[in-house]
Amino acid sequence: MVNLLSVIENTINENNDLPFAVYSSFKEQNLLNVPIVKPLLMVVLSGNKTLGKDNELVCHAGDFIFLSHRPAINIRNIPKDKAYCALLIEFDYQDFNGLQTNAINKQDYCIGKVTSTLDKCLQQFVESAQWAPKQLWSLRKREIIELLCHMGHYDILSMLGNPKIAHRLHDMFSEKNCYQLSIKDICTQLAMSESTLRRKLKAEGTSVQEIKDQARLGLGLHLLQTTRDSIVLIAEKCGYHSQSRFSDRFKGRFGLTPSELRKTRMAD
Repeated sequence: MVNLLSVIENTINENNDLPFAVYSSFKEQNLLNVPIVKPLLMVVLSGNKTLGKDNELVCHAGDFIFLSHRPAINIRNIPKDKAYCALLIEFDYQDFNGLQTNAINKQDYCIGKVTSTLDKCLQQFVESAQWAPKQLWSLRKREIIELLCHMGHYDILSMLGNPKIAHRLHDMFSEKNCYQLSIKDICTQLAMSESTLRRKLKAEGTSVQEIKDQARLGLGLHLLQTTRDSIVLIAEKCGYHSQSRFSDRFKGRFGLTPSELRKTRMAD
């Protein structure tokens, strides 16, 4: 795990456009209603992580958790002898192409230990971000999925499900400068009428505005965790015209303000 962390640090210093993210904190982070938009692998490098309303899922340093899509989950990131640190890899639907998914015994999560083989695989994945074109990222993610299955974690194949309209719409809102997409623009890109769009989203238990808000605040959370950008700049990148409005919406979703979250990443 020490080598993996070293490789991650070197890669992050050289490249900002990466197929993974690293979250770290010197103080405990208690985040409410964190959206998991796509299947997500979280590898705890140091400290502890708990998930769920009652902290029922626990991951220690050297553990991983693979999560399926869910609209919200409570997460605590807990430093111990040193800062909390975790590697996050989000998987797209094409990463599972050709794999036989298991829709019968559907699971919401899978927890396991990072073996030496998985550790090396993750190191290679991180290192490949320095040279591999984006077109190859999916193939490298596929290697991780297949290795996890080889290790006996077949439950992750039940976490995919079918892509929903909400997922496609979230991707659209997550692209740069797309927060002002009109309903007409959205319907044109999705090749459906407005009434059909609203009906399908209602059947999925969501709406255009809910997805838009989730995408904007999810981006804000990510930027606060991975950059040193000012909160004013992050608010602008998320499509908010004022820092105060962004802060109010952020606290309403995650249970703390952007300033409070930013302070957890600072050493005393």
